[in-house]
Amino acid sequence: MVAKKFKERLGVIFRLPNFLFSSPGRGRARVGLNSHPRTGRLANPILTFPHREKRNPIGRSRRILLNFSLIVLPLFITSAHANPYLTKPGEAPIFARVGTCSITGGFIHFYTALFNGLFDKYGLKIEHVTLRGGVVSLAALSADEIQFVYCSADPMIPRLAAGADAKLIGSTIVGLPWVLMGRKEIKRPQDLKGKTIALSRPGGLTDQLAKAVMKKFSLTTQEVKLLHIGGTGQLEPYNAMLQGLTQATFLTPPLDVRAKRDGFTLIYNLNELEVPAIYSSIFTNSKTLKERPPLVQKIVAALGEALHFVEKNPDKSKAALSKILSINDQEVLQSAYDAYAKALVNRRLTVPVNAVAQAVENAREDGTQIRKKPAEIIDNSFAEQLEKTGVLKELWGNELQQKEKRS
Repeated sequence: MVAKKFKERLGVIFRLPNFLFSSPGRGRARVGLNSHPRTGRLANPILTFPHREKRNPIGRSRRILLNFSLIVLPLFITSAHANPYLTKPGEAPIFARVGTCSITGGFIHFYTALFNGLFDKYGLKIEHVTLRGGVVSLAALSADEIQFVYCSADPMIPRLAAGADAKLIGSTIVGLPWVLMGRKEIKRPQDLKGKTIALSRPGGLTDQLAKAVMKKFSLTTQEVKLLHIGGTGQLEPYNAMLQGLTQATFLTPPLDVRAKRDGFTLIYNLNELEVPAIYSSIFTNSKTLKERPPLVQKIVAALGEALHFVEKNPDKSKAALSKILSINDQEVLQSAYDAYAKALVNRRLTVPVNAVAQAVENAREDGTQIRKKPAEIIDNSFAEQLEKTGVLKELWGNELQQKEKRS
């Protein structure tokens, strides 16, 4: 009775017909050609019916199920866990040019991916270009001279909202890692009256940070002079302060360690501003989004793995940073690692919409003509795919949720 029910179920599942294929000569009735049309020899039968003697349907059914499982189940297991964005055997590499808008420890995830073959894993051949600031970077991106820009998002968002051809597709660091450093006699922001702050460019990130700090402490540009030095990052403003041309400047790790060694003191930690902020992020243009979405997805996936790699491989990550910054001081490199690989890291890569909306609103209040809504300048779909396809689960396991609960 049990055997009969099992056979009936098996027949429903696989729709097995009531005949068997087999080789001749096993005492079965044969259906097929009696002889070959040219040689006259007996041809192999194409179909035989079961022998009249009773066979064991359970044993044969089990063999069928076992063979089916061995073939099909590994395919399901592989498809459920394999990273779909990794390069496949024989797949031609995809070329892309990526620009960074400055030289900073905050780009540790990009540098680490570049020097440790993470982009290669995803079939990407990346040419890295260092550019001078967000304005130049966005111009190159709009002209498709580069396909991606890796830069701090806060100074870029107002330009995107004003109509620049770019979209924010992922953020590796969320928050403000900046500190205001200055001469020892400056103990607090209010002591900046009559002093000069060295900044990079008008409208740049440090320019915006200076205005935010001055607004919080009711300081005006008549009371505090803002001197724009230019350059590709923080070194030029810092050297101006070092030479006595200014009395304060904004820095991020690891330059804050160097500043302390040079006799400067911490005036203000900008995380205390408690404003939504987005730091290191990846941008692309409309042409790349429209014509090369697989490239965009691979870039985001590679950065997603870089977040995991940096956290799990501190020595290799600090070595990449050392190469870019030309710094071998381990204390300095550790300062950068602690700030960007631990404190402010955004492991899911999704862009915080509320921070973008706040940045757009701040730009509007500052007089920027806004042409795009916040939703029109971000695209989180590529970052969200990392969770939907199981890539984040494959990288982090249950660790990601545990870290988010603790933070």
